[in-house]
Amino acid sequence: MTKIEQASSLDRVGDRLQKVVQATLRPQRVRDLLHGVWLGHPLHPAMVQVPVGAWISTAVLDLMPGQRRAATTLCVLGTVSAVPAAVAGLNDWAALSRDQRRIGLVHAASNSVGLAFYAGSVAARLSGRHTLGRTLGWLGLTAASTGAYIGGHLAYKQGAQVNQSISELHRMSDGWHPVADMTALPERKLVTREIDDVSVILYRHGDEVTVMLERCPHQSGPLGEGEVQRIDGHDCVVCPWHGSAFRLDDGEVVHGPSANDQQILSTRVVDGVVEARIP
Repeated sequence: MTKIEQASSLDRVGDRLQKVVQATLRPQRVRDLLHGVWLGHPLHPAMVQVPVGAWISTAVLDLMPGQRRAATTLCVLGTVSAVPAAVAGLNDWAALSRDQRRIGLVHAASNSVGLAFYAGSVAARLSGRHTLGRTLGWLGLTAASTGAYIGGHLAYKQGAQVNQSISELHRMSDGWHPVADMTALPERKLVTREIDDVSVILYRHGDEVTVMLERCPHQSGPLGEGEVQRIDGHDCVVCPWHGSAFRLDDGEVVHGPSANDQQILSTRVVDGVVEARIP
């Protein structure tokens, strides 16, 4: 896996594919839909449960007598559902860093081989060649399982589409922390402060103050250097790195590539001092 991360030769294909994906999925609302912004959770990992479950069930039924029809039905279901899951995965992949895209490219290639085997398996089963269909199905499961392992490396080792900022919250000590004088906070402008060496941003709107983790959950971009924009009637901070947007009143993600909301801290004002704590 480390060698794949460092394989710059993959960039030639990866960079071209990234441009194709971004050009094809150009409308922001389409990208947000596929990222899972509306769900508040990455969509691709949820979608792959259908083909994976269907294909594993197909393999089990193929080992049992009298289950040809059920196995064929599940094989078709898994193959058809894998296509939209792959589209969502490509959308996520196009927003990753270069070393992550290298792993993701191999992940996608392995799954594509698996999908091709399963498409052949479906064709064989529907034409009555069930022995060939079972063989192709097991080959497809092998390729898809390899892709799943590589996908696990992408998520758990490289942190792709994982909330990058939430670990910052665990570094804060319990209790209330003074962060700024209320009178020193400008109206509707971002101010960066620290709590236990954890960077946070403050945003004042009238008598209310939002305290939010400063590192973007997508790729740890500095939200404190981002712009404040009015989106759908809400003041939002837009990450300067990849354009993820978060509402400044509740941290809800508005635009991807982040599919995760940003963490808001509990706040209060005591004797004119804004204090914050872990919610």
